[in-house]
Amino acid sequence: MPTLFIDADACPVTREAIDAARRAKIPCVVAGDSGHNLAKHVRKGDPIEPTDGFWVSFLSVEPGKDSADFAIVCELSEGDIVVTQDMGLASMALGRGCKAIGVRGHVYDQRTIDALMLVRHAEQAERRKDHRNRGKIQGDKHPSFTSDDRERFIRNLRALLEE
Repeated sequence: MPTLFIDADACPVTREAIDAARRAKIPCVVAGDSGHNLAKHVRKGDPIEPTDGFWVSFLSVEPGKDSADFAIVCELSEGDIVVTQDMGLASMALGRGCKAIGVRGHVYDQRTIDALMLVRHAEQAERRKDHRNRGKIQGDKHPSFTSDDRERFIRNLRALLEE
């Protein structure tokens, strides 16, 4: 049985991901910075102890760049599913035989992740060259998270859980 891991730092679909795990009757691990209330997304009465089906546990990490990502990677087993906004974590999950989905519903694929990582690296290098820390190369802001993004995420996560 796979486990659903949620990279919950700044994740707009944590509640939806937990709901999908509950519906699929699989364990769920919510990972994030120890400064955040990770339990706020869990329903009263949700089991937090391992059972034969759905339960929720928390993987709380010290604040720091990528600390939740590396904690998740250390816990992964082949076949697990990771919800993340971080392409680097998605790449590491795929490399461990897991599935990965972005918060806007993009399902990462082993065949294309290297190209995506190359583009990400080029964009980061361009921002460093121009002394910018955020935004795309042209300085555009990331588009707002929409209800269509949320619906696509739910639909695609459910499909991953049914595979």
